[in-house]
Amino acid sequence: MVHLEHLNLVVKNLQETLNFYQSAFPHWKIRGGGKSEWYGHPRNWVHFGDDYSYLSLNDNGTGENRQLKQYQVGLAHFAFVINDVKGLIKRLAKIGIKPSVAYEGDENRGSVYFIDPNGYEVEFVVYYNDQPYLRNQYDS
Repeated sequence: MVHLEHLNLVVKNLQETLNFYQSAFPHWKIRGGGKSEWYGHPRNWVHFGDDYSYLSLNDNGTGENRQLKQYQVGLAHFAFVINDVKGLIKRLAKIGIKPSVAYEGDENRGSVYFIDPNGYEVEFVVYYNDQPYLRNQYDS
């Protein structure tokens, strides 16, 4: 089995970023953290996740993320599979975050997109069955 262990994200404000992801994933915890240097640039870092996967968040990011509605090379978005999309929307609304793309779904799956405090687009997917052939149907 293959699974993504972690994403390493450079962020502007570590606490603001943690607020977003802690609201999205209240069952995750800070696994570790500290101070380091990356190519001569000091940074604070936190690993936030569970026993199997996590986000590596590193502060002191500069500049702006790519324009998501354009076609520059770079990260377009990343996605997490969740169980309760409506609960997620409510938790993020409590900290003032609204979906960038409203919840859409069908009988097999649904998803909603949010922009995190650093401009990363994050998709949250919910599947309504365990049948891969139904989960992976695409309109042509």
